[in-house]
Amino acid sequence: MSADNGRQRFVLRSVFAACLLLCAGALSLSAQGDNTAGGNWRALYSEDAMTAAKKVTFELTSDDSMRSNRDVPESRIELFCENGKYKASTFTPGVRLAPPNRPGFWGQPQMEVMVRVNSSHSNHGWNWNGKSLSMDKGTIREMLGAEVFKIQFLGPKGPQIAEFSPSGIDLHQVSRACSISPKKPGS
Repeated sequence: MSADNGRQRFVLRSVFAACLLLCAGALSLSAQGDNTAGGNWRALYSEDAMTAAKKVTFELTSDDSMRSNRDVPESRIELFCENGKYKASTFTPGVRLAPPNRPGFWGQPQMEVMVRVNSSHSNHGWNWNGKSLSMDKGTIREMLGAEVFKIQFLGPKGPQIAEFSPSGIDLHQVSRACSISPKKPGS
């Protein structure tokens, strides 16, 4: 075997190894990224290292950005599921919330919000934690089947509205991850 043949084999093997590493890196990056759940929704999958619980978070960012500065995140709704069951959901407005305006059944601080689902309006008392509000499961189920979803909440300067476009979510994916399905408002 000549030195040129050995050098050509080495170059070919090096190029092949480099291509293999690039492809593996690209696959790894895409596997770590967010998955789309349809429409404007993202699905984030994880597993608890201690309990091996399978966790899925569905996230919907608002249509309008109410940020007054770049340090505050956009308003969003997050739906948390674990081992195929619904766990909780939160609304984070992306702006400072006003103080709670009512007590809950057990005395916990709550904020009364008005929700619009398509053409239906309703008032809800959501638990307040200073930076976000805990949403009820019924409202989440109504939102899953909606075209229009708006939340009117109290900010530091009075009522504010966050607008969302929840349509397009893969309902089968949500059903598998959370065991919930959409429902019509008022039913």
